[in-house]
Amino acid sequence: MERPYIICHMLTSLDGKIIGDYLKEERAAYFTDEYEKIHGRYGCKAWMCGRVTMEEHFTFGHQLDLNHDNIPTIPRTDYVAIQDAKSYVIAVDPSGKLGWTENSIAPWNEDRLEDHIIEVLTEQVSDAYLAHLKNIGISYIFGGKEQLNFTVVVEKLKKLFSIDELMLEGGGFINGSLLNEGLIDELSLILVPIADGASNSVTLFETSSFLTKQHPVNFFLKEVEKLDDGGLWLKYVTKRD
Repeated sequence: MERPYIICHMLTSLDGKIIGDYLKEERAAYFTDEYEKIHGRYGCKAWMCGRVTMEEHFTFGHQLDLNHDNIPTIPRTDYVAIQDAKSYVIAVDPSGKLGWTENSIAPWNEDRLEDHIIEVLTEQVSDAYLAHLKNIGISYIFGGKEQLNFTVVVEKLKKLFSIDELMLEGGGFINGSLLNEGLIDELSLILVPIADGASNSVTLFETSSFLTKQHPVNFFLKEVEKLDDGGLWLKYVTKRD
């Protein structure tokens, strides 16, 4: 299988939560800054997030006012708007809900430069949304008819966009989906020395009810780096060297 080398890069509380009130603590700001710095140190050409993460941090819930009338049927075939971008952001958005208005991430986050947006969709997406993406120059690929097959998705990212390394950055359900398909090669984990304690907070790897092959995955410690104020940067791989 020809696919990118995939690094899951995440930040969690001591009890494994990737979101929660612990991130509002004053101490947490240092660790979120370190997270961005380490993201840059990897130098990956592409990074991937799920729809909920994208809405929270980048599109901020913006809703598109699309005209669904008189839209011709658009074939459910992959669309490459920019093939040789310097960097890419892959938005996992099965139904096509993210309210993009430009084709790079820069307008929403100054830390992520001019990353070209690639939408990952199912064939259930509307023709109006596909027309909108084409109109503003956003690339898109299909990962399944009704549900996403991430093995297909990452193979397309390699084939269509020459992406050799990919950073997976949440949320918990997309992390769990790629883990379940055996697609995570490395884990870069920033451990924040704060316990969240909430029982309903999303953890590092979550599983969806439609996943039928859930099984434990072994990780092997590669390196540990101490951060200031009691934090750790842990690096694991899923195969022994």
